[in-house]
Amino acid sequence: MPPATARYAHLVGSTPFRDAPEALDIFAERLGGRLRTVPDGETGERQNWILELIESFRSHPDLEVVKTGDWSDYDKIPVFRVRKGHRLTGDSLDLGYLRHFNESWPEYAKRRASFGAEQTDGAPRFQVGIPGDLNLSAFSLGGPLGGLRHRGAFRDATLRDIRAIHAIAGDAVVFQVEVPFEQVGMTMAPSLFHRPAASFLAGGIARLAREAPEGSRWGIHLCLGDMNHRALGRLSDSAPIVKLANAIVRTWPAGRPLDFIHAPLAAAVEPPPLEPEFYEPLRGLRLPPGTRFIAGFLHEGRTLDEQRVLRDQLDGLLGSPVDVATSCGLGRRSREDALATIDLAAALSDPAG
Repeated sequence: MPPATARYAHLVGSTPFRDAPEALDIFAERLGGRLRTVPDGETGERQNWILELIESFRSHPDLEVVKTGDWSDYDKIPVFRVRKGHRLTGDSLDLGYLRHFNESWPEYAKRRASFGAEQTDGAPRFQVGIPGDLNLSAFSLGGPLGGLRHRGAFRDATLRDIRAIHAIAGDAVVFQVEVPFEQVGMTMAPSLFHRPAASFLAGGIARLAREAPEGSRWGIHLCLGDMNHRALGRLSDSAPIVKLANAIVRTWPAGRPLDFIHAPLAAAVEPPPLEPEFYEPLRGLRLPPGTRFIAGFLHEGRTLDEQRVLRDQLDGLLGSPVDVATSCGLGRRSREDALATIDLAAALSDPAG
């Protein structure tokens, strides 16, 4: 049984690998028992997060394109609207979460022992990435106004799949809610408005868990964006992360364990800062017992020694060993870079490292 202060690696989700079996075999070989949660690699159409899902809306009977886009940058995303005389409902949206789970869950089950089934508290668990409902609605419907207006349809469709997955696997699954819209919003808001903005945004995130089955397990992936391996949000220090994370904790519903909060300390292609003052606000992070902090600083743009120093600095700020991860998924990296980054995660989560 690992000690309570054990350090783990975390995989955010997407990879450039061929399929779930290949991804899971790579994770088992290179990380094994260093993972508390195991994604399926989010290969194929999920490699670029929600890009292909939003593209599928071109054939949705209730939606029409109002702005074309080729996804070459954040201002070149296609935008949709609800057709005149139509209504968008959760019943009309197939977001694919249950379908992907049904395809990859049996592959994980075959390999579960390779990830250290003797870990505490039933870990390792299978990690199911769930884009935040506001993220899907806002990115596809032209920003916050369209997103908020139609958020309920995306929330209903998301909850339908969450309930179905939980009915199959129970607490052997952790739902990782992915919320770049909220974290980027915090980076853009004036500091005077950080607290009310964080409370409002956190309330929407927590509502998803509140309406999910009791006993379902959760993690939060705060994100700055990683389209084409470029970030949308920028941080001058870690204060916006701390304020949003603390607000999520304050509003989190009982009966739905919050296993982790993952924070982006790098920004896609930009490596994590080395200046200690950038990380100083993390002293104010207030996570409850049982919620792990996952530091998203692993990066090919920093040396192993630089990242050891940063990891140890973060341990000191948080008062316990942090888990280690990249700032976002590996899907926008080359296969070679993805493998090298996984090996970096293994080295920095190794008790001897």
